[in-house]
Amino acid sequence: MTKGKVVQIGFFFSLLGLISYQLAPKIGIDNFTASTISSCILFLIVITWVSSYVYRVINGEMTFMEQRKRYRKEYEKVFNDKLETKFNALAKEEQEKLMEDLEKNP
Repeated sequence: MTKGKVVQIGFFFSLLGLISYQLAPKIGIDNFTASTISSCILFLIVITWVSSYVYRVINGEMTFMEQRKRYRKEYEKVFNDKLETKFNALAKEEQEKLMEDLEKNP
């Protein structure tokens, strides 16, 4: 989730809270009850968001970590392709010598 999306969601919930607080007296709810309900809803939203954040941290499903995994996978693919191309360009004797050296020094 981008920073802009977080700001938009925060603005949306703030606007929703303001509208519901303004409409509450019109449907017969006094200001004290409306502010209590509004506070409880805000509290539940914050607790839910924090819980989901902690869950994503524990499971390693953070945006940066996902990007890093994708980048690492692509990097390894490109690197392995280049390495294989260079290996295939070597003469057969050089390939065999390199394989022997790798077997001797793992």
